[in-house]
Amino acid sequence: MQNMQSQEIPLHDIKPLLEVQDYSFYYFLVLMGVVTIVILGSIYLLYKHFREKRKFNLRKEHFKLLQDIDLNETKSAAYRLTEYGATFANDSERHQKTYHDMVEKLEKYKYKKSVENFDSETLRVIELYRGIIDV
Repeated sequence: MQNMQSQEIPLHDIKPLLEVQDYSFYYFLVLMGVVTIVILGSIYLLYKHFREKRKFNLRKEHFKLLQDIDLNETKSAAYRLTEYGATFANDSERHQKTYHDMVEKLEKYKYKKSVENFDSETLRVIELYRGIIDV
């Protein structure tokens, strides 16, 4: 054993340390960028959703006003039905025809100083038009 220790063996196959490239910081930056984009995108979509939800909707407002018209006040009801009903007149061919029929029935209640109450046929057409409206 003594003999082995005294002999020096040259070590030729051991290489010096190499620098290893570490990309984890770049991966972290890319990940943070993607997360930021996703968060900002979701915030924008939420903002857009709530802005649309709060936006004034003319169709909903006119539908509500149509439903609230007092049919006992014949003259003002005739004008209001014509005005607010025009919002929905072009929705479909059926809406157009029903609106046209309703306006024809309401003509005799407009442009006069005093008018009688709606007759049953006019009330039927008004309720039919109110019933087919989709908001």
